[in-house]
Order: sequence, then C-alpha cells, then structure tokens
Amino acid sequence: MPINLSKGQKVDLTKGNPGLKKIMVGLGWDVNAFDSGTSFDLDATVFMLGANGKCPTEKEFIFYGNTEHATGSVKHLGDNLTGDGDGDDEQILVDLSTIPANVEKVAFAVTIYDAESRRQNFGQVSNAFIRIVDETTGNELIRYDLGEDFSIETAVVVGELYRHNGEWKFNAIGSGFQGGLAALCGHFGIQVA
Repeated sequence: MPINLSKGQKVDLTKGNPGLKKIMVGLGWDVNAFDSGTSFDLDATVFMLGANGKCPTEKEFIFYGNTEHATGSVKHLGDNLTGDGDGDDEQILVDLSTIPANVEKVAFAVTIYDAESRRQNFGQVSNAFIRIVDETTGNELIRYDLGEDFSIETAVVVGELYRHNGEWKFNAIGSGFQGGLAALCGHFGIQVA
C-alpha cells in the first residue's frame, strides 16, 4: 500500500525499505476538455542538485534532449507527446546507489512545451501525480497527487529525493513557476539559450 502524500509532506524512502536501490519515478497528467485547440506536450525533467541547490553542470539536467546521466543513475525513458491514456505519461529510472556524492537532491519537474505561443498553462491540466515504485518488486511506495492548485503556471516542481543522514527521503513540493522550462533552468543554475 503506497503512502499518499500531501503538499509539503516529507517521508523516508530507504529507511523503511532497506536494500532499496532502483526506483521508477512515474509522472502522469490529464488535459482538461476545454482545451485550447492545440495539443499539449508536457515534459518531465530532472535536476540533480548540489548542496547549493543548483546543478553542478548542465550534465545534471536530465530531459528529452539529454535522457541519461553519465553515471547511469538517472535515466529518462522518453518523451510522451500527448499524455493520452491512463497511468504514467513519462517515467524516469533512478539508481540511488550510483547517484554521485556531490548530488544531494534530485528534483522532478513537469513543464508545458511551448506554453506561451500555445497559450497553455497548468490551469488546463488535471489529475497530475508523481509516484515512486520499487523497480525490483513493482510495488508503489509513494504517491503524491498534485490537486488543482495551479492557474497560470507553465512549470511545476513536483517533488524531490534528498539525502538525509545517509538515507534518501522524498519531499512532495508542488511548487509552480511562470516562464516554463527556461525559468526552471534559471532557478536551478542552468543557462539556456
């Protein structure tokens, strides 16, 4: 039975699941019916952060254009261009045992591709969630349903894994940003062209 989190809640991931190394992070969403006439393309992104809350280099920014970290510790399984259907829309594999020592947090975000020109925002998205699954057993460990707290935002930091006393914990963030992926990159120390 997974632990259902609410915004701001933190929970131990590895302490209660000794030996847990490989997890799958699933992100999903639905687009509301009153859609803008243009298709929605939501993208999961991952920021591997140092102690200062920034990516040490652009290689720690994992997205559809850079799907795997050099260590293999974070691997994006590919871009879903529509978000149709049930279940996870995009998935990220994480091997907790191979995350570099200089990475203290792994933040998961969802952005709307080309949101400004398509006049789209998270007010038009519903049923967004993040879930963490034990890759070995297939058991869902943690789930966080974002709710409908967003209106004009074009990017959302959904949650983050972080190190605490040698264990990994998960924090349900649910924090919205305007300015899409570029604003998010700036926040996490990545320069975008």
